Amino acid sequence: MNARMARVLRTALFTALLLCSGATLAPVAAQDIAGHWILAVTLDTGSGDANFVFAVEDGKITGTYAGTLGEEQITGTIEDNVAIFGFESADAGEISFLGIVDGDTMTGECDYGIVGSGTFEGRKQDG
Repeated sequence: MNARMARVLRTALFTALLLCSGATLAPVAAQDIAGHWILAVTLDTGSGDANFVFAVEDGKITGTYAGTLGEEQITGTIEDNVAIFGFESADAGEISFLGIVDGDTMTGECDYGIVGSGTFEGRKQDG
């Protein structure tokens, strides 16, 4: 199995586990992620911090990314406590994040295109 297929399968499994676990729990209130976040990203190839500024309206995420890959506009969605967001990088391809939000913290998995995949932990910086 190649690395790309392994990442896709791991992400699908993670998503399935999230959906299954949510079916047995009480509904989770929508999380407010608007504001500045710093995510500590750990990839197969190394680690570093990514800065995000999120805006949310009607469950749709917009905002900016600033990090190793430069500065980019992001888009995504949030439902209950699950945030899915990302951007397209000219250097690395499609970059995606799937995170679980708990107040002012977020943890999850990420895929940095050709750079590699990994995990992240983040904290809201304001509010």
